[in-house]
Order: sequence, then C-alpha cells, then structure tokens
Amino acid sequence: MTDEAIDFRLLNDFQRDFPLCPAPFAELAARLGVAEGAVLRLLEALRRQGKIARVGAVFAPKRIGASTLAAMAVPPEKLSALAETVNRFPEVNHNYEREHHYNLWFVVTAGSEGRLQAALGAIEQAAGCPLLRLPLLQEYHIDLGFSLDGNGKKPLTAPVRRQAFVAPRPLDEFERRLVIALQEGLPLFIRPFSVLASRVGCDESEVLERIRRWCADGIIKRFGVIVRHHELGYRANAMLVHDIPDEAVAETGEILAREPGVTLCYQRPRVLPEWRYNLFCMIHGQVRAEVEARIVELRARLHLEDYAHAILFSLTRFKQSGARYA
Repeated sequence: MTDEAIDFRLLNDFQRDFPLCPAPFAELAARLGVAEGAVLRLLEALRRQGKIARVGAVFAPKRIGASTLAAMAVPPEKLSALAETVNRFPEVNHNYEREHHYNLWFVVTAGSEGRLQAALGAIEQAAGCPLLRLPLLQEYHIDLGFSLDGNGKKPLTAPVRRQAFVAPRPLDEFERRLVIALQEGLPLFIRPFSVLASRVGCDESEVLERIRRWCADGIIKRFGVIVRHHELGYRANAMLVHDIPDEAVAETGEILAREPGVTLCYQRPRVLPEWRYNLFCMIHGQVRAEVEARIVELRARLHLEDYAHAILFSLTRFKQSGARYA
C-alpha cells in the first residue's frame, strides 16, 4: 500500500472508531497492514501539513462546559483588526469571515456558563461591536466525522435522532486534568494513553476506562482523527440558514441531517429583529458552484423554497483550533 493510500485511510476511516487500547497505533497498523512506525510517521506528517488538527476527542456541546456561536457586523475596513482582537481570547476556537451583513462568526467555549458569559462580555467590550449570541438549542446531525470519499453518506451506525441535552455536572479534579490533557490531542507515541496518564497523575487503565465511559455516555461524540477541511481541498464552506416555523423545525432538521453533504445541522434561537433564522446547516464542497447547486437542489426537493433563507459562504479563516474547556 502506498503512503498516499495509507494517508487516505488514516484521514477517512479513522475519524471515528479509533482503537481505545494501550497501543492504538499498533492496532491501526495491523488493520492497514503496515508497520506501527509508518503510521506514526504519516500521522506526524499530516499534522505538520495542517491536514489534521490532532488525534483525539470531540466533546459534545453542553456536556462538560458551555459554548455558543456568536456573530458581529463589522465595517469591512476594520474586519481584520477586529478578528485579531477576538482571536486573542483563548475561549474562541473558530473564527471566520462570512458573506453577510453579520460578517464575523466565531465559537466561544468555556468550562461553565458563568465563564462563558464573562468571556462574551469581555469580547464585546474589547471589540466595541454588539454581539449576536446564538447558543445551540437542538442538534440534529451528530458529528461523526467528514467523509472524504466523495459520497458524503452518513454511517448506518449513526441514526439521526433528536439529541436531548443532559445538564453538565461539575468535573472532579481527575476529570478536569484529563480534559486539559485531551485538549492537546493524543501524543503520537507508541503508548499515548500512558503519556496522558503521566500528565494526569493516574494509571493508563484509568485514562482508558474514563474515555470509554465518556464515549458510551455521549460526553465524547467521537474519538479519532480530526481533519481540517480547507487543507484537504474542501474550500467552499457554506452555512445555510432557514427561518422555519417553530412547529416544523424539528422535523425539517431531522430530514436535512440525513442528506449527503450536510456536515452539521442544528437549531439556534432567533434574535429579532436582527436575526430571523433558526435552522442552521453546514455544507462543504471543493468548489463554490458545486455547493450552490447542492443548496438549490436541496431546497427544491425538500420543499423549503417558501421559507426565508440565507447562504453565508466562508471567505477568511481567522482561527481554527480545538475547544478549550479548562
């Protein structure tokens, strides 16, 4: 198997179902029919190239902390400078320019609701612009990774369902230290969970047991390779938003979530009169025309043409990193 073929398998096949065992890279190597050293070398190369952000955990929203999507309407001549101001806050993990009157969109994550609100207030004060706060209300597409094989099919093992939020409980000291260690990603060593255990101050078995439990409980949505879409050629990124009647938003969200090519789908609140839209979905493609055609086809086939909508293509990626809960 060529390095290019192994790269594709690592990027596409192991975004989920990553082996949670003492020597996971040896297990990946056995599945791929190559040496463990080759897997580690290729993952490190992919990380240096920016094609993967890390190997590790994606935590479910609102299960161990608090987060929200936020937006600002910034004068174009001030956008770059204000984006730098926003990026200085460690609570900000994604920050994009999008085509809209609200042209700066970012995600803010913190260890608690109180810390989240404090961070939002500080960002708003530092930026000198009103902040549109759009917390997640309901998620219809559970993040199980990003298909790179061109068909965008959802895994059969991941049925779309309404995901009821469970109020987060405070982390104990062991859990807090483990979350901090996981934020940096899995070390690319032969016994990575042993390295994490030494950082946390416990046994390797305790780390593995807690990660498995968090995965089973839905606190970790997936554990595996975290890819970076832009570096993999998916540079046409559109946030499609609709104004759906409240009584129909859940059914519409569940239908949209099943569609190939829809990588995220969720409900957020309207903020009237500034923002009228309550159903969001993300569609990625390699070229803009492909995404635009997909949106036209989706809206026609799913009978969404009577609902107000907006398409917010990404223009500039100012920041993309993992969420910081602690």
